[in-house]
Amino acid sequence: MGTKDEFPTNQEPIASRDGGEKSAFSTTADAKQVDERTAEQKAIDDWLPITSSRNAKWWYSAFHNVTAMVGAGVLSLPSAMANLGWGPGVTILVLSWIITLYTLWQMVEMHEMVPGKRFDRYHELGQHAFGEKLGLYIVVPQQLICEVGVDIVYMVTGGKSLQKIHDLVCKDNCKSMKTTYFIMIFASVHFVLAHLPNFNAISGISLAAAVMSLSYSTIAWGAAVKKGVQEDVDYGYKATTTPGTVFNFLSALGDVAFAYAGHNVVLEIQATIPSTPEKPSKGPMWKGVLVAYFVVGLCYFPVAFVGYYMFGNEVADNILISLNKPTWLIVTANMFVVIHVIGSYQLFAMPVFDMIETVMVKKWHFKPTGLLRFVVRNTYVAFTMFVAITFPFFGGLLGFFGGFAFAPTTYFLPCIMWLAIKKPKMFSLSWIINWICIILGLLLMLLSPIGGFRSILLNAKNYGFYT
Repeated sequence: MGTKDEFPTNQEPIASRDGGEKSAFSTTADAKQVDERTAEQKAIDDWLPITSSRNAKWWYSAFHNVTAMVGAGVLSLPSAMANLGWGPGVTILVLSWIITLYTLWQMVEMHEMVPGKRFDRYHELGQHAFGEKLGLYIVVPQQLICEVGVDIVYMVTGGKSLQKIHDLVCKDNCKSMKTTYFIMIFASVHFVLAHLPNFNAISGISLAAAVMSLSYSTIAWGAAVKKGVQEDVDYGYKATTTPGTVFNFLSALGDVAFAYAGHNVVLEIQATIPSTPEKPSKGPMWKGVLVAYFVVGLCYFPVAFVGYYMFGNEVADNILISLNKPTWLIVTANMFVVIHVIGSYQLFAMPVFDMIETVMVKKWHFKPTGLLRFVVRNTYVAFTMFVAITFPFFGGLLGFFGGFAFAPTTYFLPCIMWLAIKKPKMFSLSWIINWICIILGLLLMLLSPIGGFRSILLNAKNYGFYT
């Protein structure tokens, strides 16, 4: 990666897609040449996942964003609260909600900030802010780590939720099965769904996933309320040593960062919404985002605060594991989780498919065929399954990926691009807010992976690989 050819920006005049004014060309020959390239480019764009459909409604934005944002991370929030404590936990969770809503607004605004162009992909906006090559080097690795990381964690989450359902339903009447097999069962679904062509094709799955996220979040805190405050509940830090407490605190920061991970697909979601100079896509997109963030608040805050209040520092890293009764309700909640992470996996996989297929078709000149898509997407699903089987450490994975990958793309990279492109006056309110977000995001990125990596190492000591 590193040349414009590898990830072409697709920033042709809106006229070629949305009916705006055409660009003027210096000569007839030049115009003919450019028109031919545009026609060829458009044919490829009509095949690529992100740009093949632009007829999404504002509510598509709402449930796509809910599906992207409210994922497995919400189930770890009570555990994160236990490692952070009441004061820091409430502050960090609420502050993260505010900061990420602000940075998401920035990305929605920047999608069409240049008249006649649409930044359909995160790296295209990065190229505009930092330059063709530097923009790729800054954005693409971070975005890939985020999206692939989410899919790996969701493989683990889906597998463990299936295992939980199996264990609750069977009790002692069934033969015990390893987590590995349940991850493989979960992956088998994606070997089929991965071949849906674009975002609009997965809109039904995404809607179901959004409904499921609100449902299992409500079950999680509702069942916790029903269970009541546990005897001898303790709100102190669980670790008995100072280093252990510090590492757990850092890992919990990563859990929170992971919970607010939806920014990595925001521009790609907005790219599916139609746009004209009179009615730019940012209007319906922002409307959907506000609805989505309201739902995010309904899911995150009750689960985090109620779950921690009821179980204290004994809460599991996945709160549903702490809720064993009533059995039917917990089985239902875990089934909702499985359905949700199926949709979330596809939502985060789609931009990765787009990147790989773009390189294959535009850089390496493969023909855009169904066979190419079949090989690329099956290989990707197999890769994420393999890594998930190798490292099925739910809590540690959240902490590590959350800090290392999601903090930049969610908390401060949009602010850096805003400063580079908009250039607000030094010490103005906009300038100050953006720098505060950048500093907090950098601290999050540097500190939280430490705790997550330690958690992975501790878990690895007691895990038999590929058993």
